[in-house]
Amino acid sequence: YQYIYIMQVTLLSFFFLMIRRPPRSTQSRSSAASDVYKRQVHGEKSFVQKENREMASKKGKKGAVAVEGAETAQVQKLGPNVQEGELVFAVAHILATFNDTFIHITDLSGRETLVRITGGMKVKADREESSPYAAMLAASDVVNRLKELRINALHIKLRARGGVQSKNPGPGAQAALRALARFGMKIGRIEDVTPVPTDSTKRDGGRRGRRL
Repeated sequence: YQYIYIMQVTLLSFFFLMIRRPPRSTQSRSSAASDVYKRQVHGEKSFVQKENREMASKKGKKGAVAVEGAETAQVQKLGPNVQEGELVFAVAHILATFNDTFIHITDLSGRETLVRITGGMKVKADREESSPYAAMLAASDVVNRLKELRINALHIKLRARGGVQSKNPGPGAQAALRALARFGMKIGRIEDVTPVPTDSTKRDGGRRGRRL
């Protein structure tokens, strides 16, 4: 009985202590929570603002670099410095066969290629690669590139397949030459450099020729 009495007295004293303790106001709790929330919100806002400022500075730097690059690209020019009325020559090597037309532009030494376009690069059908239309389109692209390089005159070296094969140029030769002149190129010398053998191996076909 003494043990039970001690337990009852302990519980009653604890109960009275809990009753006499002043309750924590809900207003103070709400104000503390609102302060924490405000600190979090303001902290996030300041972090977001900081990130925005950093992004803006990076974009500004990239924009400045892009503008500088554009200015340098505009200032940079290809080719020699040409005075008004001055002719700057290159060499146009035109190979016209009955399968394709090649327009190959080099410098006067022939060592450096400036631009090379073929008729097969401008049409889709195989049978149109050697056509005058394909040669004209190829010449147009060649002239556009030469104008970027500030070359305004061409010496022409025209050739057919040659050797033991055909000595006659294909249908795209004349069209390519006319197109180069029509699109603004000045024409200098025109040479036929088709290789003609002084002696060679025997041509295909036999003694009586190729029989169809």
